[in-house]
Amino acid sequence: MKGDLSWESDLIHSDYSKPTAVDLFCGCGGLTVGLKIAGFKVLGALDIDPLAARTYKENHKEVTLWEKDIRELKPEEMLNVLGLKRGELDLLAGCPPCQGFSTLRTMNGAIKVEDPQNDLLMEFERFVEVILPRTIMIENVPGLANDKLFAIFCSRLETFGYNGHHAVLNAADYGVPQRRRRLIYLAGIKREIPFGEKKRRRKTVKDAIGGMPKAGQSGDPLHDMPERRTPKVLELISLIPKNGGSRKDLPEKFQLECHKRCNGFKDVYGRMAWDSVAPTITSGCFNPSKGRFLHPEENRAITMREAALLQGFPLLYKFPTTNNKSAIALMIGNALPPPFIAAHGKSIKRVLKVRDKV
Repeated sequence: MKGDLSWESDLIHSDYSKPTAVDLFCGCGGLTVGLKIAGFKVLGALDIDPLAARTYKENHKEVTLWEKDIRELKPEEMLNVLGLKRGELDLLAGCPPCQGFSTLRTMNGAIKVEDPQNDLLMEFERFVEVILPRTIMIENVPGLANDKLFAIFCSRLETFGYNGHHAVLNAADYGVPQRRRRLIYLAGIKREIPFGEKKRRRKTVKDAIGGMPKAGQSGDPLHDMPERRTPKVLELISLIPKNGGSRKDLPEKFQLECHKRCNGFKDVYGRMAWDSVAPTITSGCFNPSKGRFLHPEENRAITMREAALLQGFPLLYKFPTTNNKSAIALMIGNALPPPFIAAHGKSIKRVLKVRDKV
């Protein structure tokens, strides 16, 4: 398969004139890819998950990676290892784990979830206080905006001299071929940073995966991971109309009993549509019972390679060879879409260049 290798130029040609960045809670590297596309040199990254760290190392060998709990790392150590002084880092970015702020976890805000991982937002604040980066970017679920912890976080950053703002934006407006509403927070010392520029045209499912070779015969382990379905489910999938069809299009005799009793989750066992954006890619994206994750034409769910492409990863991005599809899907579903990050990263870079000239 052919692919765009331009994003990998940072691995070959180091440009010390590029603004510097650190990626906290880096996962498999979506934020780092986006920052590289935007023209940043990512110096360091951190994540506790072994599989995500393994994936990150494989794709970003030049970045110093801490594979550990952020609560066990002193920001002073990070500065020392990276050869930086306080105030020298151009951008500190990250996505603190957000399960407690998620819409599904909180039943659309109807209940309060006390998740210990929510406190990791304040760990990010601890690194800001010591490192004092010139700019900050945080990406997270929309529910974070209404949490009192986020208000405390924003207030603390103001005391450090940051002028920050946030909004819930749709990644589809920024070159990501899927609907994905995310909170983005940008801040600069004594200067507000505008959000990235929206694309004139949305990228569609066809743009992202329309030219993929037949799954199972491509030679790409991520695209060839097998599916295991019962004959009944395979028959149901084959009957769903191509290019955007849904289980609701089926005669009643083919409706599953559980679907008849439930008026919600209408996208399950639905197909994506070629000329539209995909639904939000989640950790359940390989399972048609979890959402509209069926291929527009073929009688299967999207492959893990297609899921990565719909997240905006480069075609040749490396993922571990493993039979644990759930683990790969979790990693891809939790990733930050590179084009979304790149758009806001470019805005940050423009502000940094203007300030350098002053």
